[in-house]
Amino acid sequence: MLTTTVTDNGQITLPAEIREHLKLVSGSRIEFVISEDGQVKICPLDVAVETLSGILHRPGMQRASLEDMEMAISEGASDWT
Repeated sequence: MLTTTVTDNGQITLPAEIREHLKLVSGSRIEFVISEDGQVKICPLDVAVETLSGILHRPGMQRASLEDMEMAISEGASDWT
């Protein structure tokens, strides 16, 4: 298990293994997502354009709600790494 310490200013240093796994570099942006069961996920926001393929509406497809889209983005970001 990887651990880190929170500073007095509320800052942490992500362990190198986590940064490498998420492909984070200096200046990368991340999002923290709190699930209903209280787990916190770290999702990189720098997503490759190839992962956006197929997101446009196609005739006959059911439209997704905003909540469905946010969940898919969160899950896709974690699967992308």
